[in-house]
Amino acid sequence: MSNDMELDNTKLLDFLGEIDKELDTEIVLVAVGGTAMTLLNRKPSTRDVDFTIPSPFFDIFQAAMELVPHGFEVQSWRDGEVFLNILPDDYLERSSKIKTSLKYITLRALHPVDIVVTKVGRLKERDIEDIEACIKKFKLSREDIEKRAGQMGYAGNDEAYAINLGRVVKEYFE
Repeated sequence: MSNDMELDNTKLLDFLGEIDKELDTEIVLVAVGGTAMTLLNRKPSTRDVDFTIPSPFFDIFQAAMELVPHGFEVQSWRDGEVFLNILPDDYLERSSKIKTSLKYITLRALHPVDIVVTKVGRLKERDIEDIEACIKKFKLSREDIEKRAGQMGYAGNDEAYAINLGRVVKEYFE
């Protein structure tokens, strides 16, 4: 598989099924970004696989993943971290459970407002497309986005994040 391969829902779940076969204990994975949107059926596919994983399950997932050849980019962070963003502790309870037949993996997807606020930091073309899709398809409000962005930690340039957030608000709500 090449790195520019698109992963639809079926391919994502097939990959996780292979990981699941390597496990002997339950773990929780929270899909973020395009992975979450694909699992929520709001985007046909994603180019890579991204998770934030509660710490007790992080190393277990990493070890299982090393046993499964896959050929695409998989990024994972701990405890609500997504790229340079640090979501509030309630990210897990706000996320949605994705129905699967996996035995050991409980699969969840970030709440749409969390998808938006974590994509604001980079704001590349694909991020903008995903933000627009989330705002429209989940009917997110300006207030929801601004409130959540204010609750989130950001390890990058705070001023740059604020500028990007302003661009998103202006584009979709003014």
